[in-house]
Amino acid sequence: MIVIGGSGHAKVIVDILMLNGVEVERIVDANPRYEEIFGIPVEQMAGKTEFPASVTTVIAIGSNRVRKRIAQEHAANYGSAVHPAATVSCYSTLGAGTVVMANAVVNPDVIIGLHCIINTGAVVDHDCVLEDFVHISPKAVLPGKVTVREGAHIGAGAALLPGISVGKWATVGAGAVVVRDVPDYAVVVGNPAKPIKFHDPSEYPD
Repeated sequence: MIVIGGSGHAKVIVDILMLNGVEVERIVDANPRYEEIFGIPVEQMAGKTEFPASVTTVIAIGSNRVRKRIAQEHAANYGSAVHPAATVSCYSTLGAGTVVMANAVVNPDVIIGLHCIINTGAVVDHDCVLEDFVHISPKAVLPGKVTVREGAHIGAGAALLPGISVGKWATVGAGAVVVRDVPDYAVVVGNPAKPIKFHDPSEYPD
């Protein structure tokens, strides 16, 4: 597998791949933080790159915006990575490029889009829908029938009520308790969660 990303998030992905017995052929990054990860050199990546279709590639970068930009700019055969200690229902769907960390739970009839992150200990319960480039942070809890639109970020330890919808490129703060729908681009915090500002839509990819 080829890993795009040379920072702390990449360490987690490389570890997951190794635990699954997957050989990491290359690690590349335009701005690497480390020279090597677990003995594998991190190569400098310059400009647009087309990775061979014969080798599966995963984007190991935490930023939703950056993951989308890389997916748009670099043609590759993108694959997923699921930690052996994660629980993922066979009745759920994971999009290409999605990663699931240790002790995360993805229950039946969940649909997860492309290049999402289900981080350590997160819970995504039945009938949730996560669009592309979503990040569910550690210990966040999504009960049944929650919808998370493209690029949204659910902070660590956040909890949402069933049926809530989180708008595209919105941010739910760490520990927030979300009791009503979150608008597009909103940043919500607190218990109950309330908007404190809105992201500038022009700063987010189409």
